[in-house]
Amino acid sequence: MSSKKLYFVLLGLILLLGIGTIAGAYETDQLLQQRSNLLVEQKAASVASENQQTQLAKNKKDITKYKDLNTIAKTIVPQDKDQAQAVLEIVRLAQQSNIPRLSSVTFPTSTLGAKPLTGATATTTPVPTANNKLTQLIPVKGITGVYDLQITIQQSENAAVPYSTFIAFLQNLEQNRRTAQVSNISVTPSSKNPNLVAFTLIIDEYIKP
Repeated sequence: MSSKKLYFVLLGLILLLGIGTIAGAYETDQLLQQRSNLLVEQKAASVASENQQTQLAKNKKDITKYKDLNTIAKTIVPQDKDQAQAVLEIVRLAQQSNIPRLSSVTFPTSTLGAKPLTGATATTTPVPTANNKLTQLIPVKGITGVYDLQITIQQSENAAVPYSTFIAFLQNLEQNRRTAQVSNISVTPSSKNPNLVAFTLIIDEYIKP
């Protein structure tokens, strides 16, 4: 073989080796790219799983944290309109305030079998309803599922009490969970004794049936 032919043979081998090297490098790059994409996907999945576990742990803590709050809320807001219980508590508070007997404790007229009042508008014709628990109740605006039962307490002039006694009774009412809000107060000095007063109170008892 002449030196010229040997040169071309070697040149061809070098070209083939170069092409093979380029092809190998390309295949290696493609393989590395695929592995890189797979690692990115696995890392993203791992991060998402960790986030879910973190959120789950937080939710469990929140459930434990607010469990007592939910219990307290149920304790503060009565679940029923137990009128007998409400009257007993009001009478007890009156006696604690040195009022031996109240003239009257009354509730709204029952509309059993009719829809409850909705704010200032009331249906003049009773409309049948299956939920008799809502009779005498007024829906509280802006708080879904909470209703207002208005209770009227009267102390007539014949049973008038000292003003300080009335104030003590008022304070006791506002500290009681069923009678926590007094929405209307009317106080009238006794014509027989100016040191004594008669009064009418309207109390809002909030209920979440």
